[in-house]
Amino acid sequence: MHAQPSESSHKPRKIPPIAAVAFDLDGLLVNTEELYQEVGTELLLRRGCVFGPDLLHAMMGRPQAVSLQTMIDWHSLTDTVETLAAETHTIFSVLLETRLRPMPGAVALLDAMDASGIPRGVATSSGPEFAMDVLGRVGLRDRFAFILTSADVVHGKPHPEIYHKAASRLAVAPGAMLVLEDSQAGCQAAVAAGAVVIAIPGGLSRSHDFTGVNYIAESLADPHIYSSLFQSGSIAILPHPSSAIGHSTHDSLDD
Repeated sequence: MHAQPSESSHKPRKIPPIAAVAFDLDGLLVNTEELYQEVGTELLLRRGCVFGPDLLHAMMGRPQAVSLQTMIDWHSLTDTVETLAAETHTIFSVLLETRLRPMPGAVALLDAMDASGIPRGVATSSGPEFAMDVLGRVGLRDRFAFILTSADVVHGKPHPEIYHKAASRLAVAPGAMLVLEDSQAGCQAAVAAGAVVIAIPGGLSRSHDFTGVNYIAESLADPHIYSSLFQSGSIAILPHPSSAIGHSTHDSLDD
């Protein structure tokens, strides 16, 4: 159940100047979340099970070992995490060859950040080999100062550890770091870390609860992302995704 926004939730809140940015990877920079859905569907189809939306929600944004264990527990499968991981890799490799692409607005946003000298890194629940491979395939690997993965943390999202580490690597206070995320677990991690958070839900995460984020955008091309990076001002807290996505708060960004 979604948290109900309070009266104060609609009021613009002054945000500090953004000094650096941390990007999620899957479903935020590249379209791997939709590919994961196809992989999960195929995995469970082979076992006579259905990959329903509730299971997808429970798995999304979490480290692979956690996600696959969730799948095993959900359907009482006899497989091990290692077996499913190997099968996932085989199916996924085929999809990556022809279906992988950057998310809309990703390259243009990185170009704008290059022009302004804004430092940034990636903070993902994926493993290091996968993250480096995917970013390399779409030509984005060298556009980040660092790539933090599941191998760099003890606690995966929604724990804030990865975003505390991202702020440390960027040499900024968490409150001066903008985090761009697409999932509930990722946003919870970033909010708990004390970052400024913009959620960009994909087709698979629009029903997630984004309570506590500063704004919910349509895509990485949303002008509010550019405003938060390149203008000082305030940004409204929009906690309910079903009514807030695409909701204009442009006036709240102007001082």
